Amino acid sequence: MPEPAPRPSVTDRWLSTASGLLERFRQWVVRSRAKDFILLALPYQISAVLTAGIAVGYTWLFNWMGERNAELLAFDRRLIFLTAPISFFAAWWLVFRFAPLASGSGIPQLMAAVEVATEKKRDRSGRFLNLRILLIKMTSSLAMVIGGGAIGREGPTLQIAGSIYRTVHRLLPPFWPKVSRRIMMITGGAAGLSAAFNTPLGGIVFAVEELTKTHIAQFRTAVLTAVILSGMTAQWLLGPYLMLGYPKLAPATVSFMYKILLLSTIAGCTGALFCRGLIAFDKFRRGLHGFAANALFTVACSLAFATVVYFISGAALGSGHHLLQDYLFSDEPDATASNVVGRVFGSLFSFSAGGAGGIFAPSLASGAAIGGWLTDALGLADNRGQFNLLVLAGMTAFLSGVTRSPFTSAILVLEMTDRHSAIFQLMYASVVGYLIAYVVDRKSYYERMKERLLKAMPDWKPEEAPPPDEGQLPRI
Repeated sequence: MPEPAPRPSVTDRWLSTASGLLERFRQWVVRSRAKDFILLALPYQISAVLTAGIAVGYTWLFNWMGERNAELLAFDRRLIFLTAPISFFAAWWLVFRFAPLASGSGIPQLMAAVEVATEKKRDRSGRFLNLRILLIKMTSSLAMVIGGGAIGREGPTLQIAGSIYRTVHRLLPPFWPKVSRRIMMITGGAAGLSAAFNTPLGGIVFAVEELTKTHIAQFRTAVLTAVILSGMTAQWLLGPYLMLGYPKLAPATVSFMYKILLLSTIAGCTGALFCRGLIAFDKFRRGLHGFAANALFTVACSLAFATVVYFISGAALGSGHHLLQDYLFSDEPDATASNVVGRVFGSLFSFSAGGAGGIFAPSLASGAAIGGWLTDALGLADNRGQFNLLVLAGMTAFLSGVTRSPFTSAILVLEMTDRHSAIFQLMYASVVGYLIAYVVDRKSYYERMKERLLKAMPDWKPEEAPPPDEGQLPRI
């Protein structure tokens, strides 16, 4: 007969009980952390899906409006002198009457909102990001497009996304785990760019390079989650697509890099001068007083735009997507100097009219026009691979000269075309364009507009940046 097992001692029983309690406590902690993590991630996920859905609908409307304008002008090009003044005036009036901070690109407003954001109840970032601005932003930019305005939808999409993220944050109940308002808005910018261009890496790089001074470790999970969800939702609704398809490229030899250097210098300088023109027009408009003076200025910009379209180049119309498709895939692209003039001045007059609209896509089209023109001038137009490579380099350099975000510019063009073989050439063009633009003007258009927006706020005292050392290279 087996001996009975010895009874555990009192100490053993206490240790067993304590071990069980500790295990239950550990499981409770794990479950609690998981719950908190889910609650912290949920606002970002909801905002990302909402951003993607609205961005897809906005894209469809934007393209549909552009197609209607193209059909109208195909009937008679002279109608631009009627459609442009009406649509530009309507776009400006909507902004002037209902939401002045919905004008322009939207990226300076998002940057300003990120800078002034706090966790206090009376947070002033709502001045730049809210539902009214969201609605007026979309309506005003669509009014511009129906008249042929040379604007893009990417900058507005970023402000729209920031407004969605901030609104979701504002609706969180008091018991919710603390979610950073600033990180929510930074994440909204990344998700907006990802949904607008179908460029997730570009959205992440833009958030790091342009929107924040915070260390990436503090918001990397939020940005990655938002970019993935917004991009996947947009692809689910639109299907997988590349913004610009798969253009044919030729290998770049050492001697060919000098051509990219020349092109990037011209495109980067032109991009910086384009921004100086935008700032000059904005300063002139702010000197006007009253409804009538501002309305006349808007009409004057619309007539100047119509003149460019009718007498110089029809390529000035719209965001420039048709020009990009023609240059990269047509058998005989119309790469003339008139397209350069049309794209640059068409965008200048459209953007200065006072309505809502972005300069991302128009900048890409302007850079492509410069690349195509220079390629033709160098006698390389018959080599399709070299022609396309210079077009992509021009796009990258011009956008870098405008935004001063060289890595974002290179990654965006790379993701739009899936041409990884040209990554070094694109990065080279973007850095050269950035450095040349820095010589022309040390601050980007976005930075200057952000500073103007902040100075207009009552009781706002911007931080004094230390002057750069002599001979110091610009920050890249």
